Amino acid sequence: MKKQFIVIGLGRFGSSVATALASAGNDVLGVDTSESLVEDMAPFLTHAVQADATEEKSLKALGITNFDVAVVAIGGDIQASIMVTMLLKELGVPKVVVKAQSDIHAKVLERIGADKIVFPERDMGNKLALNLASENIIDFIEVSPDYSMMEVDTVRKWVGKTLSDLNFRQSYHVNIIAIKKSNGDININPSATDAIEENDSMIVVGLNEDIRKLVDYITRHK
Repeated sequence: MKKQFIVIGLGRFGSSVATALASAGNDVLGVDTSESLVEDMAPFLTHAVQADATEEKSLKALGITNFDVAVVAIGGDIQASIMVTMLLKELGVPKVVVKAQSDIHAKVLERIGADKIVFPERDMGNKLALNLASENIIDFIEVSPDYSMMEVDTVRKWVGKTLSDLNFRQSYHVNIIAIKKSNGDININPSATDAIEENDSMIVVGLNEDIRKLVDYITRHK
């Protein structure tokens, strides 16, 4: 059965998580106060809405009680992050995952009932060491107990081939949601005709077991 996710804050982290969840077949509502961010994400999500999630009436209008998991990915506005988290718990969302900016922020979030607190920029390396010890994994985010989003290296035999040629979904049972170039540019939602170039990395999403198999393959063929 599909889970219902709401992602509040569609910056770099929030948009990545929202896209990964949607690519994995879940229903995802993206929410942000920025009209441009909402417009950018609308094609990739089930729904995308411009709204102020710090207002209780806005959350109720979104049908917040229908969601299984809320991800609070608000960027630098710590006060807004705390307010939204508090409202989500008061309104009865079963699981609230929140991006923290600092240890003090995390302590406040914990006290008001956040179910899971993440430090995307700081803790992913530690999580990697505990979960998947491989030099070919660049970054790792667990988006649900069964699914993960991961940035991985490519292998030489993929260079020059298109995503259609490689057919990752059939061959490895994962979805490629972005290709990261060596200069830092990111091709979000690449097309089947986009080719892998030397020193590219890929952001993939899929079942944890399938991602582990892909990482094993990369390790053997690097």
